[in-house]
Amino acid sequence: MPRVCGVDIPKEKRIEIALTYIHGVGRTRSNKILNTVGIDPNTRAKELTEGQVADLTSTITKNFTVEGDLRRDVASNIKRNMDIGTYRGIRHRKSLPVRGQRTSTNARTRKGPRRTVGAQRKKV
Repeated sequence: MPRVCGVDIPKEKRIEIALTYIHGVGRTRSNKILNTVGIDPNTRAKELTEGQVADLTSTITKNFTVEGDLRRDVASNIKRNMDIGTYRGIRHRKSLPVRGQRTSTNARTRKGPRRTVGAQRKKV
């Protein structure tokens, strides 16, 4: 498996798809990177030479924020919103949907499994 930016990318996939295994790189950005470096998007990841892998790594680290740095930036942005008490920050703090989705019926992914609240009967 070739290692690019600290991530083992799958060797059997086309390099265009394999680069999307890096956090912060999608299809569009992967195509842009490949055009910059001059690699055909249809080549398999196992067919890359060491020089091409080094070129990919240097291009990605020089031009884009990926992996740990990107995760750290996103987490700090969320923490900042929570600290200053914005609407979005409050929604994050309460584990509710942040981007305006309805919560009366859906949002189970964010809210977790249903907790039934009801009267308990006494044993007779």
